[in-house]
Amino acid sequence: MKYWPLLALLLSPFVNAITLDELQQRFTGQPLIRAHFTQTRTIKDLPQPLRSQGDMLIARDKGLLWDQKAPFPMMLMLDDSRMVQIINGQPPQVITAQNNPQMFQFNHLLRALFQADRAVLEQNFRIDFHDQGEGRWTLKLTPVTTPLDKIFRSIDLAGQHYLESIRLNDKQGDLTDIAFSGHQLTPATLTDDEQQRFAAH
Repeated sequence: MKYWPLLALLLSPFVNAITLDELQQRFTGQPLIRAHFTQTRTIKDLPQPLRSQGDMLIARDKGLLWDQKAPFPMMLMLDDSRMVQIINGQPPQVITAQNNPQMFQFNHLLRALFQADRAVLEQNFRIDFHDQGEGRWTLKLTPVTTPLDKIFRSIDLAGQHYLESIRLNDKQGDLTDIAFSGHQLTPATLTDDEQQRFAAH
């Protein structure tokens, strides 16, 4: 019997290990998430990285709102049928699957990343998922479909209870790092302003 505590100690990390399916279930149980983002783009021909920040909202039944505050205002709305981008108060640009299928495919993929949608990810990537212990995880995605394999070397995600970081490693040698913080699950429904943003244009 004296071996039981040691055995329990050795087995406990595996008992608590998180899988990709569990991660998807965890994210699916979060119908609405708001977070702050900081994005850093490191472009090999530029001496200084490009930084931006703002707020993000992902609603499982609606889509994604990307509200950049600095260095200039840019609002991006993505749902199942279109992507709307408004830069500095200019007239909105609307992208649909019909008028720009490649761009729409990439942006549709963004939602799959935020929601750890295993089916969509497995269609487009080779998946390397690792449990880091204490509920932390990393997910490395290597594109296997065109045009993604022509654009990215890999997409790396990491987090714990929420998605905390994304790294886009592109074929030109540039890096985009996005860090998320201040995650909020409440209010659990969209505000009037958020509803209007999804409904606009």
